[in-house]
Amino acid sequence: MDRNDPAYRGQSDYNELLLRLYDPLVLGPISRYVWRCPAEEGIRMYRQHIRPNHLDVGPGTGYFIEHAGLPAGSRVTVLDPNPNVLRHVTRRLHDLEVTAVEADVLKPLPVAGPFDSAAMNAVLHCLPGPLERKAVAVANVANVLAPRGTFFGATVLGRSARHTRMGRAFLTAFNRRGAFDNLDDTEEGIAEILRRSFRNVTIETVGGLAIFAATETSLSGSLNT
Repeated sequence: MDRNDPAYRGQSDYNELLLRLYDPLVLGPISRYVWRCPAEEGIRMYRQHIRPNHLDVGPGTGYFIEHAGLPAGSRVTVLDPNPNVLRHVTRRLHDLEVTAVEADVLKPLPVAGPFDSAAMNAVLHCLPGPLERKAVAVANVANVLAPRGTFFGATVLGRSARHTRMGRAFLTAFNRRGAFDNLDDTEEGIAEILRRSFRNVTIETVGGLAIFAATETSLSGSLNT
């Protein structure tokens, strides 16, 4: 990804060192004590919604896909602008049929689909705002999802959430660094951009995160044209 691209800062920290530390650090104490949404919630979400022939946008380390209970050999497409992430996840998910695609979710996706499920977990808070721009990412995923497919994920909410003092400190620091761009992201705003592309949307706040699932893609999802 070009360094001048607005989305560059949100993915640039994912080098090999961070990827090795991510599970024990980010999915451990940071998830549990800073955002107050332990990794077990993510595993539950994946196990509920994932299907074979799955698209994962911003797969992180592949932790949640690995623990989702997919049968060996299931087809999974992982999409990320960072080649470090794609290499790490492909090595980890050796029991699955993985296709790695280097691409930016804010642009039309270079994958054909249709996929039976798609996830965008811990991605929306990293994308450049405002939410109007993030709506394009949601629509791009909707456009490659099967009519009966499910789109799901979670995102850290901004200043409107009931963060702890530590959570507010992390939120400010990550936004100042450029790793996050989510100070104005609200549960209502996330739900609204999902409803532009999907007819059925469920969303709940757990700690400082919004966890969502959406089904039945709508024609209004074509925002990337």
